[in-house]
Amino acid sequence: MSETKRTLRVALIGCGFMGKAHSNAWRQAMHFFPLKADVELNTICGCKGEEKTILPTAVAKWGFNKGSINWREVVASPDIDIVDIVAPNHVHAEIAIAAAKAGKNVICEKPLALTSKQCGEMYAAVKKAKVVHMVSHNYRRIPAVAMAKRLIEDGSIGTIYHYRARYAQDWITDPDFPLVWRLRKEVSGSGAHGDINAHIIDLARYLVGEFSEVCGLMHTFIKRRPLLGERKEGLGAKAAKKMGTVTVDDAALFIGRFQNGALASLEGTRFALGRKNQITLEINGSKGSLAFDLEDMNRLHFFDNTNAPDRQGFRDILVTQPGDIHPFVGKWWPPGHIIGYEHTFVHTVADFVNACVDGRPVQPTFEDGWRNQRVLEAVEASAKKRRWVKV
Repeated sequence: MSETKRTLRVALIGCGFMGKAHSNAWRQAMHFFPLKADVELNTICGCKGEEKTILPTAVAKWGFNKGSINWREVVASPDIDIVDIVAPNHVHAEIAIAAAKAGKNVICEKPLALTSKQCGEMYAAVKKAKVVHMVSHNYRRIPAVAMAKRLIEDGSIGTIYHYRARYAQDWITDPDFPLVWRLRKEVSGSGAHGDINAHIIDLARYLVGEFSEVCGLMHTFIKRRPLLGERKEGLGAKAAKKMGTVTVDDAALFIGRFQNGALASLEGTRFALGRKNQITLEINGSKGSLAFDLEDMNRLHFFDNTNAPDRQGFRDILVTQPGDIHPFVGKWWPPGHIIGYEHTFVHTVADFVNACVDGRPVQPTFEDGWRNQRVLEAVEASAKKRRWVKV
């Protein structure tokens, strides 16, 4: 007789853009991946004032049993096994620590918290509670990025010399775009730096190693914006008539050194017109190079310097082969049938569910989120001091 699978009951704290992405992932993972437990979308939690508007819509559209505006009650409930935090950054620490104390496994959106101090407190809480914890850096689980990791680890590009990355968006270039929470330091912690530079910092640590020192520059192009009016789905919002001050960066870039001697160059900007959500990576080594572009996310470009001189050039690898040939994609479609952005979240929660059942760590952990935050803060300190800063 087969053993009955456990059911893990999920509470999602937050019902904005990331709430939509995570809800879809929780729904889809069980249908495509061999999960060691069933998943129940138990409760979605919104803010006060959303109980008659956004929250009922989220419950109905995203498949939850019920909604709530009291996250403390939800986190403490014996009906919940997993707490998934997609609320604004300033509440990550409080919610995650409360969830850990209540014995819940915790997955949290990036950046992990506003400060490295908060990150350290969160990491201490989950370690003490012995719960499974994870930061939702979904881009680690793009098949092409995971394939790049494999090629680096097997020595295909040799000793790494350079890591270059750019994360470019353009959604706030309009000066009439309102002062949403992502543009307020007390809520977000930082702007493009913590929001999108955090991703390519995490990818740098995943693919290359730990940073040793950084030298950064941060800038705000539009310093005053209309206050926030009505919130819209996604990243959009309606502007009010009064104006407020932008207290975060619009763009952040830095150079750096890794502990293994490789050099780094990273840029995050929300002011790159025409770039909606582009990540470009290039890693150069002693035996070859790797290049990736999120706008063509099913491909990895590989230059192998060991090839004969008359046939050298970047090889275009379509990362869609099933089985163990390419990471993750074997659970989806036949070869050549590409996947998209939403699938990276499915891969993330599938790995998280199985880790919860096994009671084992799953990367990236809260320790990774803490280490990422240290790099973010070192860059910010460097930009203020106008000099190199140790990480």
